[in-house]
Amino acid sequence: QVQLVESGGGLVQAGGSRRLSCAASGRTFQAVTMGWFRQAPGKEREFVAAINWSGESTYFADAVKGRFTISRDDAKNTVYLQMNSLKPEDTAVYYCAAGRSGGLNIRDYEYAYWGQGTQVTVSS
Repeated sequence: QVQLVESGGGLVQAGGSRRLSCAASGRTFQAVTMGWFRQAPGKEREFVAAINWSGESTYFADAVKGRFTISRDDAKNTVYLQMNSLKPEDTAVYYCAAGRSGGLNIRDYEYAYWGQGTQVTVSS
């Protein structure tokens, strides 16, 4: 059974940092893109960041560019989202996802597997 399990969420003050982790099990995801999405209360789920199969290419939503980084450790079957300079508008449930291919994908339908999500709350 394929599982993606996020961790690292919690309450953080504005300006602070947080690192989210996503551990995959059930299969290896070395050949596919891994991504992060988020959903704030009352809003649709939105793309945050993606890293391609090799880890050499990344892509970020404009709202987080320059503040967030994404990385992957295929030996651990884990992907990370480092979030710096957090703002209250970053408050959301953050979801990890595994893509259907190795290219940089930003549409949620391009992802085949999803985690349950982890809550990040940024206080002002």
